[in-house]
Amino acid sequence: MTAPITALAQAGTSVWLDDLSRQRLRSGNLAEVIRTKGVVGVTTNPAIFKQAMSVGTAYDEQIAQLAQQGVPAESAVFAMATDDVRDACDLFQEIHRDTDGKDGWVSLEVDPRLANDRDATVTQARELAETVDRDNIMIKIPATEDCLPAITGVLGAGISVNVTLIFSVARYTQVVQAFIDGIAEARHNGHDISKIRSVASFFISRVDTEIDARLDTATAAAEAAGEKKDFSDLKGKAGIANARLAYDAFSRAFGDSPVWQELAQAGAHVQRPLWASTSVKNAAYPDTLYVTELAGPDTVNTMPEDTLDATIDHAEVAGDTLTGTADDARQVFEKLAAAGIDLADVWEVLEAQGVDKFVSSWEELLGTLDQQLTKA
Repeated sequence: MTAPITALAQAGTSVWLDDLSRQRLRSGNLAEVIRTKGVVGVTTNPAIFKQAMSVGTAYDEQIAQLAQQGVPAESAVFAMATDDVRDACDLFQEIHRDTDGKDGWVSLEVDPRLANDRDATVTQARELAETVDRDNIMIKIPATEDCLPAITGVLGAGISVNVTLIFSVARYTQVVQAFIDGIAEARHNGHDISKIRSVASFFISRVDTEIDARLDTATAAAEAAGEKKDFSDLKGKAGIANARLAYDAFSRAFGDSPVWQELAQAGAHVQRPLWASTSVKNAAYPDTLYVTELAGPDTVNTMPEDTLDATIDHAEVAGDTLTGTADDARQVFEKLAAAGIDLADVWEVLEAQGVDKFVSSWEELLGTLDQQLTKA
């Protein structure tokens, strides 16, 4: 591994790649990334598969076969995605084995249109896990209110889960409870809970994008009212502060809960926070901002390859930058509230946007595949 990736590992942060395509698999690129860049897992989402399946020729042969079988676009998407994920799981099996199941995971998301349907989410999660049929598959489930029981149900069935689209600490605490309930349910159902793993994917850059825009609006409103107020010093701070508060909640949730301590003694593993959306959206910010400032024990950082390459090239990893940071993070949010930022509205907007973006990507992909199947 390169020095920055080694430093992250020493701080307790596993590096996963936020991307997957058949071209990566067939060309040997993913195997090379694993070997040379220290990547120990992969995450996918509807936007990633939209990009992978809508360009190039890597899927043409399978699309032709599926067309001959009369397979509709929705089934074709999952046929191709599960094949890719299964092959990726095989590439990560050695890492999965060598880390005793801590890393080596590949995530596959349920249909984002099911974000408000608990029963359908559980059913599809089971189907996807059975279809991939690998012990290092994680099923991604959104952290919407309606899907919180689905998280518990899927974990209770002995399936590892990546909980995605988490924006607020309040929702994160609900996710943690859903996880603990799920592990307890799995134990009750006779599953080996030492084999079940989970991560809670907390989105970072989207928080800054939304709050930075609101800070600009607040500054402009103050100027229009003749008030000398400039909130620009708060820009680019909310995403990191939010994640640090989540990490503090993580430390307390798994450190203080008697229920969890009993499960841990039975072999259960903590649900690690995973930092997602870690590429900066503002070019004025350092391109490794959401890497170096969010390193610490029991965490995962999933990066697009540009962010991964920037990290390898010039990131200055200074060890654990999470532990003991909660008080400073709270001060950031106190200042945001004083600036008039409606944080409850921010979290609601971000979750709705997150679901909508994935649904849009999914529906665009289905439309593209429907055309390809018709022509094949």
